[in-house]
Amino acid sequence: MSFDVNTSTPHVSLTNRVLRRGPLEAAATTIIAVGVVMLMQPFFLTLYSWSFAVTLFGTVMFTIVSKVRE
Repeated sequence: MSFDVNTSTPHVSLTNRVLRRGPLEAAATTIIAVGVVMLMQPFFLTLYSWSFAVTLFGTVMFTIVSKVRE
């Protein structure tokens, strides 16, 4: 962590703000929800076909992200 020259407050980089548990868990939860919606829609067979893979990806992502630092 570096300090901002003008304000002497800690400067948090973009990667430190993005690679945190909160935003990544929210993204993983959203991916899981999209997969479930894809599973329940009756109109497009392609979306239904990919729904399990999307839900599985979101679940694996959530499991990995839960190990990331706060």
